[in-house]
Amino acid sequence: MKKRYTIIMAALTSMAVLAGCGKAENGQTNASKPNQELVYATVKDINDMNPHLYPGSMPAQGKVYESLVENTPEGIKPLLAESWDISADGTIYTFHLREGVTFHDGEPFNAEAVKQNIDAVQHNAAKHTWIKLSAKIVNTRVIDESTFELTLSEPYYPALLELSMTRPYVFLSPKDFMNGETKDGVSGYNGTGPYQLTEHKTDQYAVFEANDNYWNGAPPIHKITAKVLPTGETTFLALQKGEVNFVFTDDRGTDSIDAEAMDRLAESGDYQVVRSEPMNTKMIVANSGKADSPVHDKAVREAIWHAIDRETIARQIFSGKETPADTLFSSNVNYADIGLQPRAYDLQAAEGLLEKGGWTHASGEIRMKDGRALTMKLYYDAASLSQKTQAELIQNTVQGIGMQLELIGEDSSSIANRRATGDYDLLFNQTWGLAYDPQSTVSAFTSETAYYHATKGIARAEQLISQIEEVMVTTDEERRKSLYKDILTKVHEEAVFIPLTNGNLTVVAPSTLQGITFKQTQFELPFVSMHFK
Repeated sequence: MKKRYTIIMAALTSMAVLAGCGKAENGQTNASKPNQELVYATVKDINDMNPHLYPGSMPAQGKVYESLVENTPEGIKPLLAESWDISADGTIYTFHLREGVTFHDGEPFNAEAVKQNIDAVQHNAAKHTWIKLSAKIVNTRVIDESTFELTLSEPYYPALLELSMTRPYVFLSPKDFMNGETKDGVSGYNGTGPYQLTEHKTDQYAVFEANDNYWNGAPPIHKITAKVLPTGETTFLALQKGEVNFVFTDDRGTDSIDAEAMDRLAESGDYQVVRSEPMNTKMIVANSGKADSPVHDKAVREAIWHAIDRETIARQIFSGKETPADTLFSSNVNYADIGLQPRAYDLQAAEGLLEKGGWTHASGEIRMKDGRALTMKLYYDAASLSQKTQAELIQNTVQGIGMQLELIGEDSSSIANRRATGDYDLLFNQTWGLAYDPQSTVSAFTSETAYYHATKGIARAEQLISQIEEVMVTTDEERRKSLYKDILTKVHEEAVFIPLTNGNLTVVAPSTLQGITFKQTQFELPFVSMHFK
């Protein structure tokens, strides 16, 4: 027997449907002209748009490529697959594909194209260890032109969630493959999405034009331009001058302008600031696996946790727009409301932990233990105004308890590389987000390209790995809850993921723009059902 999952949508929401605007002569937003262009500010270039690799901008890729299914607040919905069946044992997924869909270059989207794309991802499996589905796929099969079958080695409850992600299981025209693969590059960026990339000048701008043959109807906005601008005053002035008309929190949590500038724009009456509900946790990741670093010591990690004034960070740095976070996941995340004991901002408790752990010092000096100084490096995204400010606040605070932090700002790709290689003491990061958690962040605890180095040095690390493997395949809901409780309790007690604030997506848009809503992820542009008055 098969359990049939057939969901027919009355109307699929077009991705990135947004009416752009310019400045009229009277200074008011003018949304009445046809073929309007949306120009948004981005702090970084779109980079390589190959959807089967990771350097590219996810908001940009989300406009060009599509997945079989879509993750929504109401659950998994059809996208390129109109329906699907799941075998009784949970290992075989049969997708019934939408007919009449073509790639931007005119190539047909069909079961053979689905197989070619998924096989290409699987041929580069070492790049995708963070996504556990990549290790579960054992067979792909074309049943007929519009029917595709995916076989897993064992049941895996997040399978559809991971198939819905912006990458890597999205679809590129087979004509863009190089020697039948995508792992070494592609020759073009033709997806099935509502927009296609038509022009790109590195570190300056990228232009996306409407796909007139889009299966769900051509989007009303003719052109979307992503303009690369430095964060801060440059972007603020560009908004005021009408050079850009939309900014947002990017796919790595960076705001193009700070909270004060956002408020100033909102007070002008020409713009609105819209924020999503909390959907991720900003945090500092501690490398427990770095044996020659003080951060290997649990007492040091706990002391850092106690030495962070989250209330001040939320109130002053984020102007109250984010909330203090006491745990890795907020209580609205599935399986995460388990009553973990918060560690309050308490410098006396922090000093007590260090003293008990053997880190001693004379007044005004850096603490020492076994001839080693309590000195560590904290890496932050140089493009993030808030991370730099938080780092400076934390640096100043811990100095008072005999700890020294060296602050190092780098670009986000360099920090991601450090996270993967383990070449760090402490670094800023954030959870995957509401739709993907806890499963995606928890899976990353064991991934060598993600948080493996953070967790490998804790007590009972092998047991943690075993529990994570089990929680992803169990079909027993009560067992799954119990496993998640144990997993989240372990990493909380070991203080390897030090929470800062609960983050959200922020949009600055013309005041006349209505219907601004958000996806279940912070990794894409939040353009859903927007329209002007």
